Amino acid sequence: MFDALSDRLESAWKKLRGQDKISQSNIQDALREVRRALLEADVNLQVVKDFITEVETKAQGAEVIAGVRPDQQFIKIVYDELVQVMGEENVPLAEVEGKTTVVLMAGLQGTGKTTATAKLALHLRKLERSCLLVATDIYRPAAIDQLITLGKQIDVPVFELGSDADPVEIARQGVERARAEGINTVIIDTAGRLQIDQEMMAELARIKSTVQPDETLLVVDSMTGQEAANLTRTFHDQIGITGAILTKMDGDSRGGAALSVRQISGAPIKFVGVGEKVEALQPFYPERMASRILGMGDVLTLVEKAQEEIDLADAEQMQEKILSAKFDFTDFLKQMRLLKNMGSLGGIMKMIPGMGKLSDDQLKQGETQLKRCEAMINSMTGKERRDPDLLSSSPSRRRRIASGSGYREADVSKLVADFQKMRSLMQQMGQGNFPGMPGMFGGGGNPLAAGNRPSQGWRGYPGGALPAQKKKKEKKKKGFGTL
Repeated sequence: MFDALSDRLESAWKKLRGQDKISQSNIQDALREVRRALLEADVNLQVVKDFITEVETKAQGAEVIAGVRPDQQFIKIVYDELVQVMGEENVPLAEVEGKTTVVLMAGLQGTGKTTATAKLALHLRKLERSCLLVATDIYRPAAIDQLITLGKQIDVPVFELGSDADPVEIARQGVERARAEGINTVIIDTAGRLQIDQEMMAELARIKSTVQPDETLLVVDSMTGQEAANLTRTFHDQIGITGAILTKMDGDSRGGAALSVRQISGAPIKFVGVGEKVEALQPFYPERMASRILGMGDVLTLVEKAQEEIDLADAEQMQEKILSAKFDFTDFLKQMRLLKNMGSLGGIMKMIPGMGKLSDDQLKQGETQLKRCEAMINSMTGKERRDPDLLSSSPSRRRRIASGSGYREADVSKLVADFQKMRSLMQQMGQGNFPGMPGMFGGGGNPLAAGNRPSQGWRGYPGGALPAQKKKKEKKKKGFGTL
């Protein structure tokens, strides 16, 4: 997501490079590029107009800071305005003290509402909040069965009365059941409806009036662009919502929904769906999203993903093994599987500052290299995995592994040689030496190889990183390097 928007904004910064300071004359070309970038990203026209006006006003009134180039200063102004437009800060899901919190899910047909309901339940489970799902969609074939299946997958109970019951009565009894059993949060999945279907909108209003929800969340397909903001406003006017969940943010969306919803509807974005898996739901943080839009990565979300998959004690133990050159192929395989659990390589790399410019081809090559490594390691015996030196000294073992994995002996030899170089490098780093980082597992064809690493880092942002990100990154540094 945001790739096209990031590329167009990059051309805006170039308009100011080489300038001594920001002025009325030299800022116009940059503002024109920003305007085009936002319009092409399908941001609402009124939001674009207001955005450009604010950026122009702040840029012209900005004091020149010693050592900061005009393009860097302009990036900072655009970043701040992006955060402002998207809501400034994360708005967490409500939790009523000492009572069952009721969450009502609404949305148009085909927005992924039922899946988003399960994703939200899993998110709350991770926060140690007990949940009950209530299936009131009696109209769509197999909608109840879908929710029951998802509930089993995430180990969350589902309340349903079949497809012949009244949705309002199902919702009422579901909430009563949750309160009787002392469940922390009940999430009601309602039927998808068309904006023009007043009968269905009236039914949703009756459900809301009956259960008196603490949260009414509208699930919006981000692929609809600026129309997503208009839908949110319509639902807000007719039903009254407390927030939105943007789905399909990992697809070919141009980002306009994320930049338009809050300004047009007044309702905050609370979560974004970034994949089809039930784990693929993230709380919405405007400052992190602004960093992604500007190609600065998203270190905090990456750290949180790592924390979900990695035990701190295991991470510290792994770090000690790496720095003492005792890291073996078993450990490497474990790290690769942890990486897979965190998501796609492309999604992870784009959260790392400076890596957003990696092309799809480079990322695919990286994925292919990891799969090759995994296949070869799986063909090793347990003893060979634990002792890589055995393979260095035994061509017959390397030939056997090559035959078992379907690759050439030369590929196995290169894997072993690269692994030994990496162990030696890590040992030197553990002793306080920091030699040049060689390309790993594939040389020039690997997107992570030395010759292919982007040199721009945080795109010239003053100080190298946003203060909050730098602070959090330093705080979480211990043990995270083992990824």
